[in-house]
Amino acid sequence: MYDLPRQLTADDLAELFEGRTRLVELLAERDDPLGSADEVIAELTEREKREALNAHPAIGARTLSGRSAAEQGAVGHPAVLTELAYLNQVYEEKFGFRFVVFVNGRPKSAILTVLQERLERSREEELETGLRELVAIARDRYERH
Repeated sequence: MYDLPRQLTADDLAELFEGRTRLVELLAERDDPLGSADEVIAELTEREKREALNAHPAIGARTLSGRSAAEQGAVGHPAVLTELAYLNQVYEEKFGFRFVVFVNGRPKSAILTVLQERLERSREEELETGLRELVAIARDRYERH
């Protein structure tokens, strides 16, 4: 599975998760924080889950951390970026939290398709999917560290 350290500090985890949230604080208390992320997420309130998602930058945002900018890749076609910005707003208005997806090298046009598909889902499905994606991003970041 993953070759993870027994302990990561809250600061280490805040970098992986793009912010110091309740999720990060609880993970920092664990011996295997990334390995126990699913258990910790299950303990969070809905507000704390939304907080974790909203700490992450929006796909295609103009201001990104260096790490997010590298992960999201080169600037896409202006029409794709405009559509991404619009659908990100629709998503946040519909669900009440940020759209989070593990880009994993895919072009923005492919992410646009994922976003369109996920807009059709229920709020509960999206909350859980977004959190799974958030953990996948953090694990990938740690492995590339």
